[in-house]
Amino acid sequence: MSTATLSAPSPKVDQADGRIGIRAHLRHTGALARRNLLWIRQDPESMFDAVLMPIVFTLLFVFVFGGAIAGKGNQDQYVNYVVPGLMAMMGMNIAMGVGTGFNQDFQTGVMDRFRSLPIARSSVLIAKITVEIGRMLVATAILLAVGFMLGLSVSNVPGLFAAIGLALVFGSGIMWIFLTMGVVMKNAQAIQGMGFLVLMPLQFGSSIFAPTDSMPGWLQAFTDYNPLSSLADAARGLMNGGAPIAHDVWVTLIWSVVLTAVMAPIAIHKFRTKS
Repeated sequence: MSTATLSAPSPKVDQADGRIGIRAHLRHTGALARRNLLWIRQDPESMFDAVLMPIVFTLLFVFVFGGAIAGKGNQDQYVNYVVPGLMAMMGMNIAMGVGTGFNQDFQTGVMDRFRSLPIARSSVLIAKITVEIGRMLVATAILLAVGFMLGLSVSNVPGLFAAIGLALVFGSGIMWIFLTMGVVMKNAQAIQGMGFLVLMPLQFGSSIFAPTDSMPGWLQAFTDYNPLSSLADAARGLMNGGAPIAHDVWVTLIWSVVLTAVMAPIAIHKFRTKS
């Protein structure tokens, strides 16, 4: 849907979020989400990361590192370990794409058009996150499909859906960070550079790819507070049991709530006041 189909700004309409009702918020968010979906249909290459990344990472880690980590001949065992961890990783990588795409919309003038309309400012960001959660679902479905082909087993189907939901909740919290970066940073390259500096230590300094028992003590201390470790361990426990999960689930949920509560108002404020 073209932005031109949205109504033109009226001087009689207060554009502050607080003066726009919930129904209007939902209507604006729905219209903008549909616009983002139509843009993906017109530019299918934008789905390449969601489609190809799960395949590449699963094959890479199972066949390149699986034998070394789980032992020769135990790649099936490693698939059950790494796939839940990769579910945590998908959200982080797609979240970085949210920030770069949002910044590019500023560079092309799309966001200036949105900010000139009498719509809730938060609806622009919420619509973006809604569509990106859909992309996360696509990436997760492909990841699981590849995992099942490689021998992934799931003993608790409701737990599988709970693990997917937990990953989506955490991923949406991370997206608010990158949306803020998309507003305040000058270009997409800067966001990618900063994103990799943050994501690489978090991803590899966690239990996503390998157990933390062999890590030095200082790194184990870091992994204990790393939310990706909590999410990965919670997903494994939900899908196949074998370990207490309540602590990891609560840690992941607390991180998700805190990130959203802190970063969402900042992102909306920066978007509203960006000159």
